[in-house]
Amino acid sequence: MSSTGVVPAALQVGSTPAAAVLHAIRVSGPVTRDHLSAATALSPATINRQVAALARAGLIVDRPDLVDPGGIGRPKHPLTIDRDTLCVAGMHIGARRTLLAIADLGGRTLYSHAVLTPRDEAAVGDLCDQLRALADRFSGRRLLWGGVAAGGVVDAATGCIDHPVLGWQRVPVGQMLASALGVPVSVGEHVQAMAAAELLLSSPQEIVGTGLFFYARETVGMAMSVDGKVLMPRRGAGSIAHLPVVAPRLAPWERPVLQDVIGRAAAQQAARRLGVEENASVIVDERADVLGGVVATLRDVLNPDGIIVAGDAFAAHPHGLAPVQAAFDAATTIARPLEISPSQFGLRVQESAAVVMALSVIYADPVAATTDHPSPTVGA
Repeated sequence: MSSTGVVPAALQVGSTPAAAVLHAIRVSGPVTRDHLSAATALSPATINRQVAALARAGLIVDRPDLVDPGGIGRPKHPLTIDRDTLCVAGMHIGARRTLLAIADLGGRTLYSHAVLTPRDEAAVGDLCDQLRALADRFSGRRLLWGGVAAGGVVDAATGCIDHPVLGWQRVPVGQMLASALGVPVSVGEHVQAMAAAELLLSSPQEIVGTGLFFYARETVGMAMSVDGKVLMPRRGAGSIAHLPVVAPRLAPWERPVLQDVIGRAAAQQAARRLGVEENASVIVDERADVLGGVVATLRDVLNPDGIIVAGDAFAAHPHGLAPVQAAFDAATTIARPLEISPSQFGLRVQESAAVVMALSVIYADPVAATTDHPSPTVGA
């Protein structure tokens, strides 16, 4: 960990033996060691070593109270993750609202609420203090890690954020939060974090292959995953906001781009020009056509195995994703049918991004994360 307290996130399914064992216990627990051998393909000796290391780190617990009393032979104690004495703290910084969340080791949110995102960089410290105060409510739990998911340009190594919409420049959010929480903090681009949540928090059946994740609300972005790992370019995430679109109702000017047609302001302005409600079909249909066409264009370039979308711009149509899917089907040039899937987190997608940023390093290398970066007990 650097002197700033910032540790780059690891937005990927862990490959170490300890990560594999923790993952199997987390998604299938309570489980016995026999189940872990089958689930991970690790030897019994390796399983025993990893279980012992995870138990010493306080991440898993032996549950003799869950032994089947009717079982035959020597009882085998089930194992579970420790959901009762550990927690992480995360925030998702949006263009309008910032969500603050406390979650357990399994990614289950214990409490969350949203506050207005400050435009003044000096007020970021207050956000960090609010998250610390929220964590302090869970007296007795050991706070393991902090996480920040944000739009704009994120420097994962330093935890600094440039957010043009908010007017922020090199705001050291990671360092400020690490100082407030007293634990390591990981900071990442929010669409990448949302894509990671689909891999790490939703227990997908299949992680091999490629996937695209699109988010569109007040801002728009895309992330890509390959074989259980979200791609994180060293120089920051790219942008799709500038992609040219055709939207005569939402953006009736020369050379409109994708950013011009998403967000509530775009719908409100179009509604005033057209003399209709902002959720009128003439508006939501055109936005669905634009989104479906953009997703199809990027599908044709990258040809992923799957596509997941999230955000109000995708979800607000009264017919759900059907109009976006129809526009996608009409625009794509690849013959293989591909169904667009909604995020498994629905309205909680920002929350999932905040939580996964606080858990990713622990999930990737749980023993090293908790022994190299010991953390205090909340409220101690």
